[in-house]
Amino acid sequence: MNSNPIFNMHIPTKLVFGCGEIKKLATEKLPGKKAMIVISSGTSMKKYGYLDKVINLLTENDTASIVYDKILPNPIKSHVMEAAAICRERGCDFIVGLGGGSSIDSAKAIAVMACNDGDYWDYIQGGTGKGRPVKKVLPVVAIPTTAGTGTEADPWTVITNEERQEKIGFGCPGTFPALSIIDPELMVSIPPHLTAYQGFDAFFHAAEGFIANCSTPISDLYALEAIRLLAKYLPIAVSDGKNLKARAKVAWGSTLAGLVESTSSCTSEHSMEHAMSAIYPELPHGAGLIALSEAYFETFRNDSMKRYMKMAEVMTQQKSNRPSDFIDALVRMQTACNVRDIRLSDWGLKEEDLPKMVQNARDTMGGLFLFDPRPLTDEEILNIYKKSYR
Repeated sequence: MNSNPIFNMHIPTKLVFGCGEIKKLATEKLPGKKAMIVISSGTSMKKYGYLDKVINLLTENDTASIVYDKILPNPIKSHVMEAAAICRERGCDFIVGLGGGSSIDSAKAIAVMACNDGDYWDYIQGGTGKGRPVKKVLPVVAIPTTAGTGTEADPWTVITNEERQEKIGFGCPGTFPALSIIDPELMVSIPPHLTAYQGFDAFFHAAEGFIANCSTPISDLYALEAIRLLAKYLPIAVSDGKNLKARAKVAWGSTLAGLVESTSSCTSEHSMEHAMSAIYPELPHGAGLIALSEAYFETFRNDSMKRYMKMAEVMTQQKSNRPSDFIDALVRMQTACNVRDIRLSDWGLKEEDLPKMVQNARDTMGGLFLFDPRPLTDEEILNIYKKSYR
């Protein structure tokens, strides 16, 4: 960031945060009278009673609802299109995203396609998208049951075009949630490995946003506090998922990291991971980021020396004298969360696919490379992939 910054901030989302605050869904002013509740194809929303609770609270608030329950961990375009058609047919006037980032991201994309004609990819910028302007978006209410994406505090949605193996982020002013309710009590059921994957996704939103060349004084405040909270409390939440204090601190760190994405930007680490999970959709996004992270941040170690040292200081609460202190702290955090030795080959990735991932990352999410501390060459990108592969 230059020494005389020019920036603006507009985040039109009402955030309601705290343990037990899901009850506010019954009393908050909602943006419509009939909701489509979007959840994953998994069992947890029903098993733990979260879906029934949301339906009942909406009913208390004089609001009808229907449920769309097919969303995958890496959500796909065909489900967005199917749900948008149902939304129009059934007369829903707002969307509730309930669950992890995949459900809330899908809710945003469905909200776009419920109001715009053609195909979702007509509006995507990047890859084979046509970049058409979005005319209108249904309001979205976000209720995260995971702490990772920060999608409750930003306009971004990431959807995969499964036919073209393109996984691309998209957002516009209308895709900011109108209301987000972040209740850490809804997060205690997440298993340890997913807690770690999701928490590191939030961590990298903050760390990438801090070293991005578009960072601002506001994003820096959000980023450093998110990094501090996640470094301190994510290992506790991983080892003791019922620790509500740790869950709340991690949830707040994730929301702060979402605010970073609204005021700065991710960098090319996210482009590189999207290329991996576009081709291998079974790969959890956070796991891919963790696998890339040491080699990725090592690449920029001498380009953001003061910022690396600042991140190290908030992670360790000790004075830093060299940028590699941050990478050392990152490795210790991964070890503490039992995710130090992620093997990409466990999700089917093959070393011979790495060169085509370089091109996929450039073609689909090339915009994020513009926010790197310095331009990366294709050779450097391939080298990061190779160092991260096992």
